[in-house]
Amino acid sequence: MFSRHPDTMKTPCVSLLLGVCVLLLSAPTVSAVSLSVGPNLQQVFRGSSVYLSCVDDGQTADGWTVKRTRGGLTEDCGAAPGFGRLLGSYCVVDLSAPSETFWCEDSSGQQSDRVSFSVQSDTRGVILEIPALPVRTGSDVILRCRQRNGATVAAYFFIKGSSVGPKPEHIITNIQQADEGLYSCSTDESGKSPQSSLRVRAKFRSRRFYTPDSSSLLPRPSAPPPSELRLFCHLVVFCPYCISTAVSMEMTQRDGGQGLDREYDDVTTEHAF
Repeated sequence: MFSRHPDTMKTPCVSLLLGVCVLLLSAPTVSAVSLSVGPNLQQVFRGSSVYLSCVDDGQTADGWTVKRTRGGLTEDCGAAPGFGRLLGSYCVVDLSAPSETFWCEDSSGQQSDRVSFSVQSDTRGVILEIPALPVRTGSDVILRCRQRNGATVAAYFFIKGSSVGPKPEHIITNIQQADEGLYSCSTDESGKSPQSSLRVRAKFRSRRFYTPDSSSLLPRPSAPPPSELRLFCHLVVFCPYCISTAVSMEMTQRDGGQGLDREYDDVTTEHAF
């Protein structure tokens, strides 16, 4: 037999756990900030107003700005001539260009998803009521064809090259990734709406209908994924627990090793006698 020194009982557990905690805390995270749109319509008539804001977990995201790109230029809401007016935390935009793209961005360059609008300039035309924001898998979407006077009309609905109707509305149940694509509507009297893309994202916690309401001005943002702060709080609680557990294990092993050393010394002394 030979003596076990306490130093040989040390385990790399503490160092390993510390390394894991450092990596988790320093790992890049996806921003939870999103662009909120009200009303949640991708197609609008020329001159219609939309309310845009940057939100994080349903609350206003400080330090984030609504931006747009137009004619190859990037502009900030309220700072560029003709681009929006600030109303509290909202950027109110009167849409007039054929197609405009908006998003949220902070000072470090992080960006939210982008949202594009199609503007119907024909006063006798129609628009397809389709969500501007991505919808969640498993949700149900109601598409309607609407005139400038606000009335919905029976129409043919064009879905990724196929058509159904005429009927007053088209419901897509249990949305899946395969439902992504271009959609439009057409009527005999008012012609055809622009084409817009339906975007689908990962499943949300609750199932609901997406029924855009052109009379609703204020946005109703959907809850984004957990924020960086929430992740940090979990790690702050979890890491000290792991470290303390590892330290206890090491002390237990160290005491056991010393006990073996003492036992070995006693046995050696007895034989020497």
